[in-house]
Amino acid sequence: MTRKERVITALNHQQPDQVPIDFGSTFITGIHCSVVAALRDHYGLEKRLVKVCEPFQMLGEVEEDLMDAMGVDVVSIFPRYTIFGFPNENWKSWRCPWGQEVLVSDHFRTIEKSDGVYIYPKGDTSAPPSGHMPTTGYFFDSIIRQEPFDEDNLDPSDNLEEFKLMSEDDLAYWRSEADRLRGTDRAVVTHLNGTGLGDIALVPAPFLTHPKGIRDVAEWYMATASNQEYVDEVFRRQSDIALQNLALLADVAGDVLDVVVVCGTDFGTQESTFCSTRTYDHLWMPHYRKMNDWIHANTKWKTFKHSCGAVEEFIPHFVESGFDILNPVQCSARGMSEDILKSRHGDRITFWGGGVNTQKTLPFGTPAEVRAEVLHRCEVFSPGGGFVFNSIHNIQALTPVENVIAMVEALKEFNNRK
Repeated sequence: MTRKERVITALNHQQPDQVPIDFGSTFITGIHCSVVAALRDHYGLEKRLVKVCEPFQMLGEVEEDLMDAMGVDVVSIFPRYTIFGFPNENWKSWRCPWGQEVLVSDHFRTIEKSDGVYIYPKGDTSAPPSGHMPTTGYFFDSIIRQEPFDEDNLDPSDNLEEFKLMSEDDLAYWRSEADRLRGTDRAVVTHLNGTGLGDIALVPAPFLTHPKGIRDVAEWYMATASNQEYVDEVFRRQSDIALQNLALLADVAGDVLDVVVVCGTDFGTQESTFCSTRTYDHLWMPHYRKMNDWIHANTKWKTFKHSCGAVEEFIPHFVESGFDILNPVQCSARGMSEDILKSRHGDRITFWGGGVNTQKTLPFGTPAEVRAEVLHRCEVFSPGGGFVFNSIHNIQALTPVENVIAMVEALKEFNNRK
């Protein structure tokens, strides 16, 4: 099989020749730039600075030579704009607080203070900073910049200012990226713009200079319980705009894309959930269904839902919402053991992730423990397809490179079994 065929076969719940592998195709299946550099050194690849493709989490670009070394079967078209609202272009060098020199966009503008590094939205130094990396940190946290509002007179358009129709420049970018990857033997993945309903990473709007509306994380979560009419109206208008953008994207890149990340909204914690499935069905499902139904009726794309945490009870509802894929498959959360997930839901949704625990085993275990966990997860998840290997969320800074290599070698061992 080609790499693309391998991924598509697994997504269609058929048995591929090998377990397909993803590292770096999304902002939730990536690798911290420090680990990317260590991997390039380990494999003896050309010495060059790592590009930070996603500055919020400081994820490094997994370039084609590293994809080949790790056996990656997917490739990405990254969105034109980063989470801080500027395009990745005109690369320049920047020294991270931990000493690594990386490449960042020319629009990556920061100021250093005694408590760390602050970054500006859209690279606009006249606006208040929207992200903060502590002196001992390895990624940015959003800065809440919520302006005072009257809870009884909220205007949904305030929480919609970031959702607009794509411009001609946007479409030219997508057309160029599609042309670049047309004919690739890897499956092509992208993040959709504007389809993330209440994604808590996006609610604070680190990409806007002066965000309006509900932008405080706690206030937003409370609104999903106490002001559902407002949230529903935001989602309705947002998804209407998204449908128009989906049609534009399908026109310029529809034949190239295989998988689209629709939404990164988390519904689970380690032990519980943020809301009930009843609330999900009322507030989120109709709008997810509207977007996913359009995608399935008009394209060949598979739809990707990210949700961390203990969401086993939500999976049938994700399926009913039209999602084909679940990520990151947090097996360490309550009720999320790999055996339960595969036996109850493995024929209806593809598990993209779940390959190794990035909270404990990968960063703190031994290479032998990493190997054992990877082999076990592959043995459980891979039969009958419906599985794309990735770690559980991004590989974090300070993860020992020998453990990452043990993960890759275990995958190769499993895939070479007869």
